[in-house]
Amino acid sequence: MTVGLAAGATPAGAAADPSAFLDRLHTVSPVASTVPGNGDVNPYGTFTIRESVGDLHRGNVLISNFNNSANAQGTGTTLVQITPGGTRTTFATIDPNNLPGPCPGGVGLTTALTVLPGGWVVVGSLPTTDGTSATAQAGCLLVLDKHGTVRETLVGDGINGPWDMTAISIGKRSELFVTNVLNGTVAGNGQQVDQGTVLRITLCDAGDEPPQRVATTVIGSGFPERTDPAALVVGPTGVGLGHDGSLFVADTVLSRITAIPNAIFRTDSAGTGQLVTTGGSLNGPLGMAITPRGDVLTVNGGDGNIVETTPAGEQVAVKQINNEGSPPGSGALFGLALDLDRDAVYFVNDADNALDVLH
Repeated sequence: MTVGLAAGATPAGAAADPSAFLDRLHTVSPVASTVPGNGDVNPYGTFTIRESVGDLHRGNVLISNFNNSANAQGTGTTLVQITPGGTRTTFATIDPNNLPGPCPGGVGLTTALTVLPGGWVVVGSLPTTDGTSATAQAGCLLVLDKHGTVRETLVGDGINGPWDMTAISIGKRSELFVTNVLNGTVAGNGQQVDQGTVLRITLCDAGDEPPQRVATTVIGSGFPERTDPAALVVGPTGVGLGHDGSLFVADTVLSRITAIPNAIFRTDSAGTGQLVTTGGSLNGPLGMAITPRGDVLTVNGGDGNIVETTPAGEQVAVKQINNEGSPPGSGALFGLALDLDRDAVYFVNDADNALDVLH
């Protein structure tokens, strides 16, 4: 049995290290601008490519942009690929008027980003027409081939503002774990509603054709979410698979991390899951990655810090990796991913539209 792990998933039996992962990292270095030729800004999704196939190259970082050149949220259409040495190329520019299937509202690429075996890229879309939450629509998951052509859209059946994602592939089956943040938020007019969900979407490999959805299961529900003038929407964001099969979820609104047990195989919703940790150094946690020993890394939207939490809930390390903005680091951090060697962390910096690395 071959198991392919997305960034954020870690193989069982990985060697444990008694020291905190972040304690071994000391320097933040710029890698490259994430702005492509069309001027898209606000990088969100971040994924380290594990296999060279088509136009995707092992070790490069794939990044999705949420805003267009006018800085309107929910209108970004580009995926860029950046080498560790800092060379940027545009992997895809998606035309919302020329999609192979429906995507309610159009295209605005979110933090939900992964690459499946065969070079199938899956990215979330939470679109607006004018950059405001009043015009946000359900969107979809876009499936692109290894050359950056959109070949399929996954829509409906619970997909409603797909915000972040991780994945695991086992043989010919892939499981996508997707957070959704538009369930009741637009109608709530900024008020908190507890309707955020986590879906497990099962895809079956179809060779040269896009993978086919065979099942969708709600495995998490009741997460708090709300619209926000600055962030468009705030709700459950980062997800990562733990060594024991639990899915960790960054509950951004309540500044906590929860865990959904048996995420790969469960057939019902665990609600918001089991509480792992809350408060402390967490301040609006967004993107998530899992360290080799199984600790949870999250970046704060509120203060520009990265926090390491053990599966048992102990916050063992915190570092500031962005101090721009007012307050420092506010809203600048979204997606993050470990590098190929799993000893450094790539992260996007929305304050200056760049990819940086903590090493």
